[in-house]
Formats: sequence, C-alpha cells, structure tokens
Amino acid sequence: MNWTTPKDFFNKLNEEFHFTLDPCCTIENALCEKFYTPEEDGLIQDWEGEIVYCNPPYGREIGKWVKKCYEESQKEDTVVVMLIPARTDTKYFHEYIYYKAREIRFLKGRLKFGGEQKGSGSAPFPSMVVVFNKKKGTSNI
Repeated sequence: MNWTTPKDFFNKLNEEFHFTLDPCCTIENALCEKFYTPEEDGLIQDWEGEIVYCNPPYGREIGKWVKKCYEESQKEDTVVVMLIPARTDTKYFHEYIYYKAREIRFLKGRLKFGGEQKGSGSAPFPSMVVVFNKKKGTSNI
C-alpha cells in the first residue's frame, strides 16, 4: 500500500512546482516541511493555499484521495500534483481526472519505489502524474 516516492523523481517535480504540503506520509518519509501523517488524516484537513504533492496509499482508499485532490484543487491558490498508478479504467479516473485535471503525464517505463512493497525494483504498474488546479479541461489526453 505504501510506495515511497523516488527522491530524484520528487526533486524534479519539486523544482517545477515548489511544494509546500505532503498530505499523506509518515514522519519518516515526509517530503515537505508541512505534512500530515495517517494519525492527522490528510483527507480531513484543509489544503487551501498550498502547493500539494500527493503520493497516496495505493490500496482501496486511493479513490478517496483522488476525489480529495480534485476538490481541494478547486480552492483559491491551491495546486495539487498526484503520483498514482495509471489506471484509466477506474471510476475515479473518469469522475475526477479525465477532462478535469489541468494535465496528465503518463510516465515512460516503471518507477522504482522505496517503502513497504514486496521485493525491490520497478513497480508492477505504470504511473502517471496528475496536476489539478482551477484551470480545468486542458488535459493532454
């Protein structure tokens, strides 16, 4: 469920976006100075005015995180960037990403995550970066 973002991958995105909040991490793998742990539950926090990097848990709860990212991105001065599996057949993709994201970046190859997943090496799924903010409908699909 917990796939830690590769540091070099995060650093490249951070150079572009200058993140201020990591809403779903642990103290050990937080990527921003401001962050929420599972105990603080980023799903119930207000992200308004933040530039958010979200690599949510990849289990059954991922749809809740996608919905939260989209909804928070509609607030004033809020940008949300998600790293998630590229699963275009899901309900959450069609309800909250397709034609609603500002941008979708499908990644070439497979990322090498750290964290609690079994084994080491590349992820068993393709990934995508989804960028949300109030400027809707300019997806690169």
